[in-house]
Amino acid sequence: MTAAVITVSDLGARGERIDTSGPNLCALLEARGYEIVHTAIVPDEPDAIRDALLYAADELHTALILTTGGTGFSPRDITPEATLPLLERLTPGLPERMRAESMRITPKGCLSRGVAGIRGRSLIVNLPGSKKAAEENLLAVIDPIAHGLEMLLGEGSANCGG
Repeated sequence: MTAAVITVSDLGARGERIDTSGPNLCALLEARGYEIVHTAIVPDEPDAIRDALLYAADELHTALILTTGGTGFSPRDITPEATLPLLERLTPGLPERMRAESMRITPKGCLSRGVAGIRGRSLIVNLPGSKKAAEENLLAVIDPIAHGLEMLLGEGSANCGG
């Protein structure tokens, strides 16, 4: 399976902050057998986020696209708003599961606004920006994601009842 990791951070895009979340997510994915085909750091700008997502989904045909950052309450946190118009089908169970697991660790977990959904044959998932929270959220859904990608990339309907 192929994967892309897009870090959304004004400071990171300007080189004023070292991105630890993106490389950590790449390492977690590689340990699970994913091939990282693209990484990027973009500013908290709708066009930059949209362009990065479209490139990974429509040009590279990446199976799993993760974003990290821009899911909080700051006025510049607009990753979900930039992601939603690109999605053809929502997968609400993924962010529900991520928030539920986050709230087991901290009551602030309910503040994450990340979304997830399908565009073509790509699954796009918004994760929080902190290295710790992004890892916790990904690990909460990585096994269901693998099954979902098998269905998404397979031919016809999945034999889930078999």
